[in-house]
Amino acid sequence: MPKVLMVVSGTNSLVLADGSAHPTGYWAEEVAASHEVLTDAGADVVIATPGGVPPTVDALSLDERGGVSPSDAQRFRTYLDGIADQLGTPLSLAKVRAGDYDAIYIPGGHAPMADLAHDADLGRLLTVADAQGRIVAALCHGVAALLSATGPDGSFTFAGRALTSFTDEEERQGGLGDNAPYFVESRLRERKAVVETGAAWSDTVVADGNLITGQNPQSSTSTAQRVLKALANR
Repeated sequence: MPKVLMVVSGTNSLVLADGSAHPTGYWAEEVAASHEVLTDAGADVVIATPGGVPPTVDALSLDERGGVSPSDAQRFRTYLDGIADQLGTPLSLAKVRAGDYDAIYIPGGHAPMADLAHDADLGRLLTVADAQGRIVAALCHGVAALLSATGPDGSFTFAGRALTSFTDEEERQGGLGDNAPYFVESRLRERKAVVETGAAWSDTVVADGNLITGQNPQSSTSTAQRVLKALANR
């Protein structure tokens, strides 16, 4: 049975470009759909956050304002209620060892831009996991969490690697627009990642060796399935 560490943001607020605080959290579909696909296939999924704090779901991810239909919102809410014990008692990233897991999986929501992108414990985990050839997967704004991984010289662990993320176009169309604190796609390009994007809102997954990334919420199921395929091929 493969063991997957699902790293979820622990913050509920994001400081925008204009200095205002924006309520945020993890995106319901990205956690629920990914968790369901992985566990249905027999994976043991363990949830961790910075400091072991219970994560907050982004209210917009369960609302038509976030482009989520009432029926989908109810489905995600029901699933999240079913794993409430796991979400309520996550591990602390500081106490996690990369060697204990076959894969690290990071769902999004805007929240990872605020904490995971700068988390030293996560950066350490990702750098070690990548060096050991373990699966590193991230989805949508969760790909911002990869920015935490740097070498001793400050270089980006995933520089030169092919990946995708929530695109600048998607951020402008259905995200925070120019009030975003930064654009994930652009920041990754600045750090010398090779960003490959599909059409806006398309189900797009990019794999480069042990690194697997999904572009947006629409890519949640496909990203988790790609991780399972990679684990099965080991």
